[in-house]
Amino acid sequence: MDNTALRAKNRTARWLTEIFQPPVVVTVQLLISPVIEAGFPGTVGYGALAALFVCVLPLFLLLGLVRLGKVTDHHVSNRKQRAPVLLMALVSVLAGLQVLEAVGAPRSVLVMTLAIVGGILVLAAVSPFWKISGHAAAISSSTAISVLMLGPGWLPLLMLIPAVGWSRVALRAHTAAQVVAGSLFGCLVMAGLWWLLRGWLV
Repeated sequence: MDNTALRAKNRTARWLTEIFQPPVVVTVQLLISPVIEAGFPGTVGYGALAALFVCVLPLFLLLGLVRLGKVTDHHVSNRKQRAPVLLMALVSVLAGLQVLEAVGAPRSVLVMTLAIVGGILVLAAVSPFWKISGHAAAISSSTAISVLMLGPGWLPLLMLIPAVGWSRVALRAHTAAQVVAGSLFGCLVMAGLWWLLRGWLV
């Protein structure tokens, strides 16, 4: 591969990695979570409130740690730094759950947030031993849940899973095995947890 093609490949991989990074993907996931509620789009504010605690506040704290030199980068490339960062995010998410309950958020938003809590706990447990791909887990869970929520017409969203996975391998941020593991975890565990919890909506 010549230098021009290599630069184009890396540029595409970086764009995919940044556009579909977990905070962005999960924010969109939370914003659309109340789409199945009768009051949608009036209920989207609850999804935004959830995103504040699940994504925005943890991201700002993470960027502060990066600025202080406590964390290598906003993707937390150092595996040893991942568990503390994830546990920090978990505290914010759990606080968000309390706020969502207090303001009477729709069950769909609460169930989505609980599925994310399950994902954070597993990733925090695995991270000290293996660098499973958070990008792959986020995009696979979000797209799988979107298809389950909105129907088979949204199946093309699943094509984002290999695209984002390729970007992580191309940038040498993860091995193929770590990306596959993250994708399976997102689709089977996180989306599966959402599927089990969805009965709470009734």
